[in-house]
Amino acid sequence: MPNISARSQAAPASPIRRLYPLAVEAKRKGKKVYHLNIGQPDIPTPESFMRGVREAKIEVLDYAPSPGIPEAIEAVRAYYAELGFPLAPENILITIGGSEAIIFALTVTCDPGDQILIPEPFYPNYLGYARLTNVEILPLTTVREEGFHLPPRAEIEARLTARTKAILFSNPGNPTGVVYTEKELDMLVDLALKYDLFLIADEVYREFVYEGRHKSLLSYPEAADRVIIVDSISKRLSACGARIGMLISRNREVMAAAYKCATIRLSAPTFEQLGL
Repeated sequence: MPNISARSQAAPASPIRRLYPLAVEAKRKGKKVYHLNIGQPDIPTPESFMRGVREAKIEVLDYAPSPGIPEAIEAVRAYYAELGFPLAPENILITIGGSEAIIFALTVTCDPGDQILIPEPFYPNYLGYARLTNVEILPLTTVREEGFHLPPRAEIEARLTARTKAILFSNPGNPTGVVYTEKELDMLVDLALKYDLFLIADEVYREFVYEGRHKSLLSYPEAADRVIIVDSISKRLSACGARIGMLISRNREVMAAAYKCATIRLSAPTFEQLGL
């Protein structure tokens, strides 16, 4: 019998989903379960989103354009314009959840054996994405006593190697909740410029900030060719099941390569894009 690939054997099952059947069994036995394992908001999905899906006048449910339907892209542009970040349509790619956006980001920035630096604790599925794309994770330890903020610059520089291609981080942090300061983001941008790195910022939890102020990496025009933003409607619209995310960058080469990835998988879900 032929062996399955080493890559698939090395890729871990998501610990987030591994706990799900245990929770179901506990509920069946009458136990109260608090779901801290998965980022599923408990607020209703906006009626405007549901109405957009329900009232769609479609006779044939065909493939959407690979980068996303124009209406969805325009909705994303409008959202970012309100945040103060004007984007062109070619800066936006609609993906199958934020997960696919991260996989695309790793695919277009890294070759097999390249490294990405990630502050830990990090979103557990980052490990799976890295294994599937044959990318090595360089963990950068952060600690609770310091609010999970980044360590000194010298410590970060000491972790970088000739094979390091990118720094991937979530801001606000998942699972720590840390919101990086402007000084920390300034440091990351400076490191990216000095060491010729990409910055992949997972900003899915942007609107869940209760202390301090979130600053997007889109605020740094000097690093426009280094910055890749991962976003999703899952959290802010409480629409995790829609599986609609987005990859955003002003780097034309990055977006052209990501577009090729998008054509290979054909399209993101058509119906759910209509909700935007």
